[in-house]
Amino acid sequence: MTQIIEQLAEISDRYDALFVDLWGCVHNGLAPFGDAVSALQAYRQRGGTVILLTNAPRSRHEVEKQLDKIGVARDAWDTITTSGDSARAAMFNGVVGSKVYFIGTAFDTTFFEPLHLIENPVEISRVDLEDAEGIVCTGPFDPLADPTELRPQLLYAKQKGMKLLCANPDIVVDRGENREWCAGAVAQLYTEMGGESLYFGKPHPPIYDLARRRLAELGRDVPPAGILAIGDGAHTDIDGAMGEDIDSLFISGGLAAAETKTSHQPDPDALNAYIQKEMINPSFTIGFLR
Repeated sequence: MTQIIEQLAEISDRYDALFVDLWGCVHNGLAPFGDAVSALQAYRQRGGTVILLTNAPRSRHEVEKQLDKIGVARDAWDTITTSGDSARAAMFNGVVGSKVYFIGTAFDTTFFEPLHLIENPVEISRVDLEDAEGIVCTGPFDPLADPTELRPQLLYAKQKGMKLLCANPDIVVDRGENREWCAGAVAQLYTEMGGESLYFGKPHPPIYDLARRRLAELGRDVPPAGILAIGDGAHTDIDGAMGEDIDSLFISGGLAAAETKTSHQPDPDALNAYIQKEMINPSFTIGFLR
């Protein structure tokens, strides 16, 4: 059974590093959550290391620019690990071929910029679907439109045996008051149609491997027992932590705010019902990161 806590400081001295989700925990896509930023600043001041672990389908450098733009303080984190970095490495290693059909918005075309960490990278070209060997998806063309609008393209791709590289396993995200579809919803639909989707963000192992390499770059050798994962995604953040055998802090006031009846804190009965329904087991739960 999860333990409901009031503040991160109640448990943070047990951990040397935090793997912290961004969207829904530290910001809402438009502005930072002040209490969350303060909690991370305080944790770092006590000697802890904060790895921002996000399913954003972009490089960590692009995410850093976004954080600066919306005003997330630089001293609230140490480094960033993104689904985009993990997925880009796979793409330049050729997992979906060299000629790819891109599903996403113009904002995410930075996904195709050269990645100099890969030895002998595959030369990637974006082509029409009829000429493609595989698909790269950073999200729907229209984040507000139902992903089923992509069914014709996905049916054609499935018939051709194409693999779909999913750069963001999230199903939805809340941008301010608006809920938007993510690449995970497209990949889920493709899989349901019989296609093959490849994932590189939470809850899948590659992004956690990358996060540990980021820790090593900082000179930190932290065992699993010394890491706490924080996030609001039941089947990304919490499932991922469970798969990696690390403790987790579930933010109930994010994506599951309605189901858990969270205002300041979750309703215990509603929270337990949600946890049982989703078959997750977070170590701790808090309404909002603070």
